[in-house]
Amino acid sequence: IKIKKDQFAHLFQNKMIGLFLGDTDFSSIVLNKIKKKKKKYFIIDFSKNNKFKNDKNSYRISIGKFGRIISLIKEKKSNKVLFAGKIAKPKFSTLRLDLKGIYYMPSVIRAAKLGDAAIIKAIIKILNSEKIKVISSIYFNPELACKKGNYTKIKPSNMDIKSINQGIKYFEKSNNLDHVQALVVKDNKIIAKEDNKGTKKMLSKLKSHSGSILIKFPKKKQDLRMDLPTIGFQTIKDCKKYGLKGIVLKSKKNIFLDKNKCIKFANKNNIFISIK
Repeated sequence: IKIKKDQFAHLFQNKMIGLFLGDTDFSSIVLNKIKKKKKKYFIIDFSKNNKFKNDKNSYRISIGKFGRIISLIKEKKSNKVLFAGKIAKPKFSTLRLDLKGIYYMPSVIRAAKLGDAAIIKAIIKILNSEKIKVISSIYFNPELACKKGNYTKIKPSNMDIKSINQGIKYFEKSNNLDHVQALVVKDNKIIAKEDNKGTKKMLSKLKSHSGSILIKFPKKKQDLRMDLPTIGFQTIKDCKKYGLKGIVLKSKKNIFLDKNKCIKFANKNNIFISIK
């Protein structure tokens, strides 16, 4: 039977996509876009409270059951998966392992000592060894990443640009397994760094009306298929609350949720949003 090239492409596009979904709004946004595009999908729900339990295509499988996870992916005839949302580090001592879990879990436990990002990297490596490809978390949502430019009426001053450049230099030198995806700069100095408690916790330690700038960049050599630095409306509100004057993101390498709402709020409150 002869199949034309465009027919073959159509068949390939309709293959089922596997979704490893965790917490945060981002996972729901990705799922909604896939539904809107009428793509075939199934979910492996890694959220804390079984967030996707009402979806008929959702499966709750422990990270220790690698055999079950891999069997499900192959059963669904899927050769592509993506990660979206925060996937919390499991309590390894309580995990029940299947045979593949016993085989693979030592590498995940070793990775866990290096941070949450390293756990996902270890899982991606395992999936690759099983001939399963991991695609970018914004593969279906490219609109969530922004191009270079200033997105608000307010722009950074010359002194702000010097401070921003200090922050960018830090990211260029940072370890790719470091927790830091955000920092705060002011007067050409780094005055705060994000730890594993996140951006909100870092900002809450700042003095009110700090006049500083938040920079959210991916780490050096970060795997851009997952764990991209994310901002949304709550981040912008926190910036106003703690007196920050601007936010800087990396061109096409951040997830920007509720973009129009954020820009409108930033303009109203004299906060700049700049994409480098």
